[in-house]
Amino acid sequence: MSHINKEEQQIDIEDIFERFEGLKIVVVGDVMLDKYFWGAVERISPEAPVPVVKVNHKEARLGGAANVALNCKHLGAHVTIASVIGSDADGKVLKKMLTEAGIGTELLLKSEHRPTTTKSRIISRNQQMIRLDEEVTEELNIKEEHHFIDTTLRFLQIEKPHLVIFEDYNKGVLKENVIQKIIMHCKNIGITTAVDPKFNNFLSYKDVDIFKPNLKEVKEGLGITIEVLNEKSLFEIHQQLQEAIHHKVTLLTLSEHGMYYHDEHQGAMIPTMVRSVADVSGAGDTVIAVAAMVYELTRDVSVMARWSNLAGGLVCEEAGVIPISREVFLKELQQQF
Repeated sequence: MSHINKEEQQIDIEDIFERFEGLKIVVVGDVMLDKYFWGAVERISPEAPVPVVKVNHKEARLGGAANVALNCKHLGAHVTIASVIGSDADGKVLKKMLTEAGIGTELLLKSEHRPTTTKSRIISRNQQMIRLDEEVTEELNIKEEHHFIDTTLRFLQIEKPHLVIFEDYNKGVLKENVIQKIIMHCKNIGITTAVDPKFNNFLSYKDVDIFKPNLKEVKEGLGITIEVLNEKSLFEIHQQLQEAIHHKVTLLTLSEHGMYYHDEHQGAMIPTMVRSVADVSGAGDTVIAVAAMVYELTRDVSVMARWSNLAGGLVCEEAGVIPISREVFLKELQQQF
């Protein structure tokens, strides 16, 4: 078990979990519908040299920003999703699933110009054979953009949530103007902001509170190479990011190398806590959800990093995109910390 600092030992884990239930969160970004088709391969197709998968089970799950929202909801928070879906059958399924999960859809707008982003995975013997993506990645048009901004800002002004989490998958919802208008509004009315960025708008999240890229995104976003991965090189990345976006907290995920965090007072590199990896899909969604919620309640970046590091590791032990289990997470925290 990794070293736990004195302040962290004084954190009441059960108290934090109880306080999760008082949090109001808006997740803004690219929602997706994840479809899974499980089956057995028994022969090769006579039509082409490809395997025939005899499907025996189908399932749909919430993906992208919707999975971030689901992680927050599973931990007990009151969650609303802000995104754009298509006026199609997949959009109806996605909205129904969000509603059934208890996630607010007042800010889930429909577009006549783009389909609902859908990813279909065909799996046999626990191995993904092919993935089919249905999506449009162009940015929202001006009319959709203005409607989305106006509707979201009005909601934030009235509801005043504790947290806004941006989940960017480069699918077009989070264009620069959308990002900056929402962050500025949150800053003005005292709402904490966190982002899981992607390449297209990497440096657009100016003045965000928590910036959570992964190592690949940092290399691409800053246009750098990292020869040695250690606390010195990671601190230099934190400084470069701060110069560019003026954020408060860097939370950098490092895959099998763990995580690095830094705010104005402290920073450290912590090892990964995963024991066996079944699937890394959705781990980043869990990390940003847990990190943002823990930071909002504790303002302790060490606790934020360690808890989210553990949570990300736990979801990697399950196949497919799944949210964190509140009960499993609480039990693991009590055992580890």
